Amino acid sequence: MIKDFVKEVAEYLKDQEERISKDKDLFSEELQKNKKHLENAVSIFKELMLRRKKKLLELAFVSAETGISKRDFENMLTFEKDTFEKIMKAINEGDKKMEKLLQGREENAEGSGQKNKLIIFKADTEEFLDLEGNKLGPFKKGDIVNIPQEITNILIVDNKADPVDEE
Repeated sequence: MIKDFVKEVAEYLKDQEERISKDKDLFSEELQKNKKHLENAVSIFKELMLRRKKKLLELAFVSAETGISKRDFENMLTFEKDTFEKIMKAINEGDKKMEKLLQGREENAEGSGQKNKLIIFKADTEEFLDLEGNKLGPFKKGDIVNIPQEITNILIVDNKADPVDEE
């Protein structure tokens, strides 16, 4: 059905391109007409696929809230089904993360269990590397920063910073 339609469009476009390439007279009326047919066919097909993408996104949105009709899913092309599944997975993961945030179980941006801690520098500190090799600093006396707890512990022990009391 729709799968055959895409194959038929591909064959039509290929036929049109072959017709154009066979015509040696660059200024013939027939060549110009065939080029215009090809341009129109490509344009119409792109518009059709754009509408299918919009429908896919709308269906994913509705499905995320209510569930999906089996009939709509069966009419999708294979790559559309794959795209739909990926969109649904992303929506579900986003919903789970939002739910965790609402419940006060905030997670680090990288998704690791690493926690940050606020500290205030007691002295000027030159640039240094964190545990992953990323550059931090330089910092001036009085700077307040939110950096990984492992790093803050080292700075506090070295008497270069104090923890900021969080209430």
